[in-house]
Amino acid sequence: MQNVWGIAAFVTAVKILLIPTYHSTDFEVHRNWLAVTNSLPLSKWYYEATSEWTLDYPPFFAWFEFLLSHIAKYVDPQIVVIKNLNYASHATVLFQRFSVIITDFVYIYAVKEFCEKCLRPVKRSPEGDVFSNSVLSLAVLMIGNFGLLIVDHIHFQYNGFLFGILMLSVVRIYEGRNLEAALLFATLLNFKHIFLYVAPAYFVYLLRSHCFQNAKDGSILWTSFSPLRLFKLGTVVFMVCGMSFGPFIAMGQLPQVISRLFPFKRGLCHAYWAPNFWALYNVVDKAAHITGTKLNLFPSTNSSQSAVMTGGLVQEFNHAVLPSVKPIATLVATGLSIVPALFLLWRGCYGPKSFVRCLTLCAFGSFMFGWHVHEKAILLIIIPMSLLALEKKRDGQLFLFLATTGHFSLFPLLFTIAETPIKIILMLVYTIFAFTSLGEIFGLPRRGLCLPLLSIPESLYILGLIPVQLYCSVGHSLLRLDEKLPFIPLMLTSAYCALGVTYSWLRFYWLTWKDICVEKSKKRE
Repeated sequence: MQNVWGIAAFVTAVKILLIPTYHSTDFEVHRNWLAVTNSLPLSKWYYEATSEWTLDYPPFFAWFEFLLSHIAKYVDPQIVVIKNLNYASHATVLFQRFSVIITDFVYIYAVKEFCEKCLRPVKRSPEGDVFSNSVLSLAVLMIGNFGLLIVDHIHFQYNGFLFGILMLSVVRIYEGRNLEAALLFATLLNFKHIFLYVAPAYFVYLLRSHCFQNAKDGSILWTSFSPLRLFKLGTVVFMVCGMSFGPFIAMGQLPQVISRLFPFKRGLCHAYWAPNFWALYNVVDKAAHITGTKLNLFPSTNSSQSAVMTGGLVQEFNHAVLPSVKPIATLVATGLSIVPALFLLWRGCYGPKSFVRCLTLCAFGSFMFGWHVHEKAILLIIIPMSLLALEKKRDGQLFLFLATTGHFSLFPLLFTIAETPIKIILMLVYTIFAFTSLGEIFGLPRRGLCLPLLSIPESLYILGLIPVQLYCSVGHSLLRLDEKLPFIPLMLTSAYCALGVTYSWLRFYWLTWKDICVEKSKKRE
């Protein structure tokens, strides 16, 4: 596995080169959390509101910031002063950037563990060939993931080590060490609650595989249920949650913490629309409003509401034509979208790969229909799907399509001119490697206009990202529409990518159902 560490060293060098780049308001978010956890007693962490970027992650992440803050104060004492809003000295930038780079080694270690213990190579290939060796190819695709690079090391967040904990949990499931998997995932939830998206997959799989046994045909043996195993599983989860939330329960602050973690007043969509169902819903609403206004079908009072919606602001808004969406509606839609995946997992639990497929479908459903979904949540689909990409051609095909579409949807995060060539070059390098490598591994020659592994329609869609980017970066300004229609580039990117993500979701559901049918037939034989 020395080559995996070599890949990690190269990617780490790239991360260091990205240190001087633009950073988003998330940089100040985390600096403020360093100050809050360092300067105030525990009882005030979730009440402090000097900055608009209040602490809204679960307690384990707050303790993580607390530990970092005790290093940060020796680097630059001003970092941990609450009133130093938007403080970004050179030392502060270096400290926060390197804190992300160093904690990323949790993710790197987890990738190495998966490649070493869980990956089944498609074919034998030269050990040092990163293009045709399955292990090295997966290491590059995951450690060098374009989305993680720009979100964590330019935009600024701490997703790397969190995905590392997720990956380690998945590895433990492959190894049959279910209690350890539950411990790791419960810990992860108490670091960042966005991983609730995939919690149903863990619940069903662990209940099904740890507390029940399978018959010879793969069906569940109801008489094999073990209350003791369920008790052990529940004890692990409640122990972790108790350590995390216990102090706040003791102080009577649980409602305050929960209100910070789930701020439903932020609105249906994030500032940068995630490419999901609601992005398409918003586009249809906007198109209907424009058409209706020109035909004098709507009163003029609707225009202000539409302007708020299309501005992409982080707040509640009313749709102009279509019914406005409430949080409960998104919860119901999300539940309906993941129930079939959970049912398939329960009825056809054929090992860890079934779990990874269900986990991916849960991430898909939550991303497609959730409330106030961040565009960065697309990584919660791409990372798990990477684990399947090198085992079957059709999964590799869908991974290429989704990863390219999903990564492109992150482009609006880096809107500064200086970072435009950086994001384009990084994505081109990653995408070219992914297509070349998977094409080599599955031994499929390129056919005419088709990209490796993709069909003609899929290839044309992916190539269509080029004119979309040209319009958003150059064409919109040349047409002098910046002031009149400023929302068009964001809307175009979100809507176009939403079509690709929706296609990927539906196709992945179909492939998962087919896999379950094949496994059932094998068991019966």
